[in-house]
Amino acid sequence: MLVLAATPLGDSRDASPRLVAAFTNADVIAAEDTRRTRNLISALGVTPTGRMVSFYDAVETSRIAGLVEAIQEGKSVLLVTDAGMPSVSDPGYRLVAACVEADLPITCLPGPSAVTTALALSGLPCDRFCFEGFAPRKPGERRKWLAALATEPRTAVFFESPHRIASLLADAAEVLGADRRAAVCRELTKTYEEVRRGGLAELAKWAEDGVRGEITVVLSGAEPVETPDLATLVEQVRELAAAGTRLKEAAAEVAAEHGVSKKSLYDAAVAK
Repeated sequence: MLVLAATPLGDSRDASPRLVAAFTNADVIAAEDTRRTRNLISALGVTPTGRMVSFYDAVETSRIAGLVEAIQEGKSVLLVTDAGMPSVSDPGYRLVAACVEADLPITCLPGPSAVTTALALSGLPCDRFCFEGFAPRKPGERRKWLAALATEPRTAVFFESPHRIASLLADAAEVLGADRRAAVCRELTKTYEEVRRGGLAELAKWAEDGVRGEITVVLSGAEPVETPDLATLVEQVRELAAAGTRLKEAAAEVAAEHGVSKKSLYDAAVAK
């Protein structure tokens, strides 16, 4: 079968006994970075009996057929990434999908996750949250992405590069507001673990001097905003239309501002 296994974020002592056994007994170990995986295996004192193959982004697609075939032949394939759970912003999803398509057995060895670790340490609400993967690299796309989080009521968790964290926090303070709460978690479970909590502007100022390590950001959800009733919104649309804005464009503008359906608002404005 295919075995997905979470690996330690930094401290090898977080490895579960099941992971140690899986490293020992797997016929094939598919690793995002074979060197890092060999270092982990060495730290755990494990002597693998199977072979190891690389399974990183550039070779993921080409490796899938061979791994599926190995499972079909009755072999166990252990999939691990550099840290945390495979498929969560790491290789793995396509192999899982291929095994599902081939009706092959799949299991998972749970363990460390930067997402839930940062969420728990953030001091922000954990009852509902969303995971956003990596923040977009290009400034324009990043600002659009941040704008989409402006009204997100759930706590959001995402990853960012240490080289871009300062600019991201500066953009976030401008787009989402200087006082919106967040936590920047770096080097989780490692020697220099650090969690900085505060408003976005405060965190942006802190990051100006440079931040090192692997970073997970936790952003508080938006405060609920009371939406005006439909009659009030229709009146706003009609005022914009009277000032020269096309009715459809006016409905779209008001709908976007208040997070309501553009079509419903336009239909109501036409009917009134």
